[in-house]
Amino acid sequence: MEATCSYLLLLSFFLLLPPRAFAAGAVADTFSKGRNITDNETLVSADGAFTMGFFSPGVSTKRYLGIWFSVSIDAVCWVANRGRPVNDNSGVLMVSDAGSLLLLDGSGQIVWSSNSTSNSPVEAQLINSGDLVLRNRGSTTMLWHSFDYPSNVLLSGMKVGNDFWSGAEWHLTSWRSADDPSPGAYRRVLDTTGGLPDNVVWQGNAKTFRTGPWNGLWFSGIPEVLSYSSLIEYRMEINSRQVTYGYIVKPGSAPTYVVLTDTGMVKRLVWDAKTQAWQTYYQGPRDVCDVYGKCGAFGLCNSSAAATSFCSCLKGFSPASPSAWNMKDTSGGCRRNVKLDCGGGRTTDGFLLLHAVKLPDTHNATVDKSITVDECRARCLANCSCLAYAAADIRGGGGGGSGCVMWTDDIVDLRYVDQGQDMYLRLAKIELPLPPPSSPSSSSRQFPTAVVAGASAAAVVAILIALLILVVVRKRRRRRRYTISAAPVPAPVVPYTEHQPSPTPSAPSADHQLSPAWSVPSVEPPSPASARTVPCVKLSSLKEATGNFSKSNIIGIGGFGIVYEGHLLDGRKVAVKRLHSSLIDEGGETFMREVEVMSTLKHDKLAQLLSYCHEGNERILVYEYMKNKSLNIYIFGEDPRLRALLNWERRLQIIRGVAMGVSYLHGLCKEVIHRDLKPSNILLDDNWRPKIADFGTTKQFVVDQTDPTLVQTAGYTAPEYILERYLTLKCDVYSFGVILLEIVSGQRNRTTPMLLSNAWESWNQGTINELLDSDVAHPKPELLFELERCVQIGLLCVQQSPDDRPTMAAVVTMLNSNISPIPPPKRPVPDGRTESPLRGADRSSTQEGASGTSRDSYTIYLT
Repeated sequence: MEATCSYLLLLSFFLLLPPRAFAAGAVADTFSKGRNITDNETLVSADGAFTMGFFSPGVSTKRYLGIWFSVSIDAVCWVANRGRPVNDNSGVLMVSDAGSLLLLDGSGQIVWSSNSTSNSPVEAQLINSGDLVLRNRGSTTMLWHSFDYPSNVLLSGMKVGNDFWSGAEWHLTSWRSADDPSPGAYRRVLDTTGGLPDNVVWQGNAKTFRTGPWNGLWFSGIPEVLSYSSLIEYRMEINSRQVTYGYIVKPGSAPTYVVLTDTGMVKRLVWDAKTQAWQTYYQGPRDVCDVYGKCGAFGLCNSSAAATSFCSCLKGFSPASPSAWNMKDTSGGCRRNVKLDCGGGRTTDGFLLLHAVKLPDTHNATVDKSITVDECRARCLANCSCLAYAAADIRGGGGGGSGCVMWTDDIVDLRYVDQGQDMYLRLAKIELPLPPPSSPSSSSRQFPTAVVAGASAAAVVAILIALLILVVVRKRRRRRRYTISAAPVPAPVVPYTEHQPSPTPSAPSADHQLSPAWSVPSVEPPSPASARTVPCVKLSSLKEATGNFSKSNIIGIGGFGIVYEGHLLDGRKVAVKRLHSSLIDEGGETFMREVEVMSTLKHDKLAQLLSYCHEGNERILVYEYMKNKSLNIYIFGEDPRLRALLNWERRLQIIRGVAMGVSYLHGLCKEVIHRDLKPSNILLDDNWRPKIADFGTTKQFVVDQTDPTLVQTAGYTAPEYILERYLTLKCDVYSFGVILLEIVSGQRNRTTPMLLSNAWESWNQGTINELLDSDVAHPKPELLFELERCVQIGLLCVQQSPDDRPTMAAVVTMLNSNISPIPPPKRPVPDGRTESPLRGADRSSTQEGASGTSRDSYTIYLT
């Protein structure tokens, strides 16, 4: 009887267990210290959708820790130890005493770690979204989660893109093969360096496929999304902090995910419960026209035109190499038949509508979402560099969209696509289609010749009188424009929410030399509309804010003026830069041009111009106040406590931030060259985030000047600029490389001539620890890898030849990705001439006290 009762009690216990508890080794969705996950155990989310455990991909016998959809173990979404498999079944996942997830092999070696820390007990949980999270027990704050470290899959709730404040970047990386999940040859990145976000697949340094830019509803080249709008909802965040993209699966929908395959294909797969298999809803590239740059510059791809090798030149263009096109090689693209007619404030050009296209690559485009499409047309027509325009957002504008995208360089990767957008291509007048003829009834009417002639003469006279009045009025306005004597104190500036540089005449590309005689068509002085976001303020208000420019409020002195701490009536602090009277040009046109260009530079890594004063003989610029002043105080200061304030993590944040700021100037801001990057021109806010200052000198290359002042600072100036005045974007790259190595070492390049050589030796011999500033605590072992990458990137930036230096966009990618390839640098070439006295006056030299504190913070150079 007792045996029967025991049997029934045991049977009742098993019947009460959930079904998945019978699976071999299954555990709950949470575990903590002392409850390890071994090779024969799994962790299952509360809703049963996802499973975590050890697996072997394909025919491989190696073991990996991963997360997969419970309905299909082949649908692996995330792998922890991608590059370091466990060779047998001895792997163990555990929580360490320090609050980190550790994956150990049979010998007790760590093959993967979350690198998180906590002083409190922590627990790990596989939540219903498929995200593995680590947090303090009883807390909802995550210490670490797997969604921050994507593999080759984008799940619902994940995101890809960039966080500009933290420098974080999220992107997908393919597996090496179906049997090997280690990082492969392809990356899928949300490209935020162009005018609009665009999902781009890269193979090494080459683009292979792009979805088309974001149009407000979807990525313009993949209209397939309209067919499964009931399945998912897109999530795009575009603001001053981040540009990120993801999606959310709608309640009750089938499981779905996006995967980047080992062959570079992007697929959206959806689970079909009836067939118990994954169905492909979308894949890209989907045809020959999706191959990046298939038809070259100014080529148009049509997937239905096999008879012409799918490619044709845009109207007004012809093959650049007819012989190559005859051999079916269309990659060389097309060239314009008739030169555009633009210059001297006039143009006869017009626009041709291209209907239903995937918008071309926006790497050379500028975006302004605050204007209408009609205003965009006028702006493009007034800018001789503008080659095409389109609506930036298809959601508004009475069906035609709103906002403005303008292209100023080659039109690349253009194709026809269903549900595509309209784009307007600029052409010479002779290339434009003729207007439709008048109707027969109207053309056959007869009017008295005398009446027509008299009316024509009267019209001509009226037009001439109107033009004369217009010229007189414009001359008077132009004289008055720079003598504003009164204006209200400006309201707080509207926060910058998107990278939307205003259209300014384009500087030459990095491949072009900028000689002292280089010039572009002259630019009109700014109208009130062009600088409306940077108001003019009264001199009396600035005197009140600075205590009548009291010496006690001076926070910086530079070669071009004095910087005062100012206090506004609303309690805000500002930096007030008062230019030396000897630098004020008659009429103030140079100063106003500087105000105009500074008002277009809007990025959270650039010191923001808030307002200006142009009253009498005073020329004053007002900037946001930076509490921690300039970078050189901390990396070069004699006080070790100040140097120690910038630990390695903060220094890395500063390096990444400066790189993003310079990349913005070079790419998003129409190729502006700073010319005077150095630590004293890098300011730090309350949270030690960097902002680049003193970029007024960049205006030299967007106005009509034939002899720009040579701006140099010993130790930071590229050798080709010193010796030959050969100026390109790569000069800024050289300066950035010097700054990077100075931030790491705490040594000045101009007072330590061997700094570059020492850095190369440390990197080459694997002794990077010896290069790091001795007053800085050495980073954790897992962060030494980033330190080594940083030094290698810095050495690439200071290569003797500009061609050997990377672009700043490439630098940003390398700094924010641990898997982006970095070429090995050459040994820096010692050249005493780079440390020689400068030609002419060094107007950017600083005045420093004994402590090494810079006095030229906030200096804006007006040359």
